[in-house]
Amino acid sequence: MGTRDSYDEIAEDYAARFGAELREKPLDRALLRVFADEVGEEAVVADIGCGPGHVSWYLDHLGARVTGFDLSPRMVELAAKAHEEIEFRVGDMRALEVADGVWGGIVAFYSIIHVPLAELPGVFREFHRALVPGGRLLLSFHVGSETLHLDDMLGHTVDLDFHFFERPQIEALLTEAGFRIDAALERRAYPSEVDTTRAYLVASREK
Repeated sequence: MGTRDSYDEIAEDYAARFGAELREKPLDRALLRVFADEVGEEAVVADIGCGPGHVSWYLDHLGARVTGFDLSPRMVELAAKAHEEIEFRVGDMRALEVADGVWGGIVAFYSIIHVPLAELPGVFREFHRALVPGGRLLLSFHVGSETLHLDDMLGHTVDLDFHFFERPQIEALLTEAGFRIDAALERRAYPSEVDTTRAYLVASREK
């Protein structure tokens, strides 16, 4: 079944459950506000793993020029329907179908969690390639070393692996891909979330 088909299967229920989740995540909103301010209104921002488009919508609300990308065609369809003013496209972060240096920023909130550690160097090289020199990256993920497999999610049959990563591990891979780590923080889960520690990294593409 895999990640793409699994998210196609749960897309409607996922959008209903998580489409407004930023209302309950003040730190996430604050980081997105800082990110949008640093990137500026002239640069194009890519929301990688956009899901139902809630992060894309918030960035657009902040004045960013944003395009959302998701592996799931059904998720992209729902995002485009909910946020008609924003462009959404089907895309795979391991092979982005964009030219070099087209984006001023990339946001990837909890989207690398479905990518095995061995494939992350290639993903980060793709992020580096697609950003302009000095372009900004805002990344989040669950902290740990385990892989959680789900056969059922939101009442649907799925085949999903959730990979947890240690923050120094991801920082090292980003540095190897040509990024400078500008800021890092971790937080505990909010009451509405699964009880995991979440990490956020802000990085810049080295020139």
